[in-house]
Amino acid sequence: MSNNTLQAVRGMNDILPEEAERWLWFEGVVRDWLHSYGYRNIRMPLVEPTSLFKRAIGEVTDIVEKEMYSFEDALNGDHLTLRPEGTASCVRAVLQHNLLYNAPQRLYYSGPMFRHERPQKGRYRQFHQVGVEALGFAGPDIDVEQVLMCARLWKKLGIKDVSLQINTLGDSAARQSHRGKLIAYLEQHQDVLDAEAKRRLYSNPLRILDSKNPAMQDIIAGAPRLMDELDDEAKAHFQAVQDALTRHGVAFEINPRLVRGLDYYNRTVFEWVTTRLGAQGTICAGGRYDGLVEQIGGKPAPATGFAMGVERLLALLEDDGVTCPRVRVDAYVVHQGELAQVFASDVAERLRNVDLNVILHCGGGSFKSQMKKADASGAKLAVLIGQSEAEGQEVTVKNLGTGQQVRVGCLGLLATVHNMLCAS
Repeated sequence: MSNNTLQAVRGMNDILPEEAERWLWFEGVVRDWLHSYGYRNIRMPLVEPTSLFKRAIGEVTDIVEKEMYSFEDALNGDHLTLRPEGTASCVRAVLQHNLLYNAPQRLYYSGPMFRHERPQKGRYRQFHQVGVEALGFAGPDIDVEQVLMCARLWKKLGIKDVSLQINTLGDSAARQSHRGKLIAYLEQHQDVLDAEAKRRLYSNPLRILDSKNPAMQDIIAGAPRLMDELDDEAKAHFQAVQDALTRHGVAFEINPRLVRGLDYYNRTVFEWVTTRLGAQGTICAGGRYDGLVEQIGGKPAPATGFAMGVERLLALLEDDGVTCPRVRVDAYVVHQGELAQVFASDVAERLRNVDLNVILHCGGGSFKSQMKKADASGAKLAVLIGQSEAEGQEVTVKNLGTGQQVRVGCLGLLATVHNMLCAS
């Protein structure tokens, strides 16, 4: 390949046709699954005001500090950012269009997100998520519903070896109380803290609990627990979630160090994790974010949601050998001769008029070479048109699986194709 050949930006990948078929199949399964729970699609812009993410995610987070693709609009000087996640955008759209005025909302979206990270398996700079948000629901029942949704999807997709971790972050008063105790505790162990932990000590100490640095694990294990600061209402909410999951037979582990990387979470948080993707073991994560609607500028409203990484789920499916159905091709139209070429186009359109998927051969070539392409396409039937067929307004329909073929006129074409497809 020439050094002058342009290539995709590092960490932003092309999805080629063979792989894209798996994506389309996955997206169809996910869409049907979401609709079965009453969630409706919403679509937001890829670009949002930078201030939205600073306000929603938190200025002292890895995403805002290190990972966002932000720029100044050359025309008007606006500060803009390619969306690094979808929740803030979804809440902004809900508020802008007053969607919570009449009733709570169950919404979902899908598409690319952007973070400037070091590319590795399961982590890319342009990555894709399916996001699910339920706004206006205060009780633990919606928290449970969203966890059960995920469990059902893993079963539907055939994904194994995933486990559920849950935690509660309580409410703001509990977090403030815990924050003070946590800072005081960590100050006593500053000689063990790494540079990142020291930088976060006073700005976002809760994130230190999520550190993977082996040298800090003993200190983290002995840190004050947020769960010890919960009030009775938050404890009851979390217990209700646990009881419902147990009743539904969903196994889970309480992980007190599960704090999530976004500042807007409160109360229930959860992650579905696997050990089969190396360091990128989280395939789906979310939780409750009751303060975000007000934080962005709306009236206080409860909310909960989650997002799943499409690339990571597809990697698991590929690892499990899960195959997806190919895009259906009903017929491949083969032709030779000037008159046959004109007639073949008419025949292909007639077949498409009855909702068949038809490939019309283009580019010339012998009957033999065209039939090789017909076989490779996965089509069930080949429709052959030579000069004599074109002159008689007839075609030869061949079953590519059995070799059976029949010559038929235009009036009998649709019935013959239908019968042969049903028999194949």
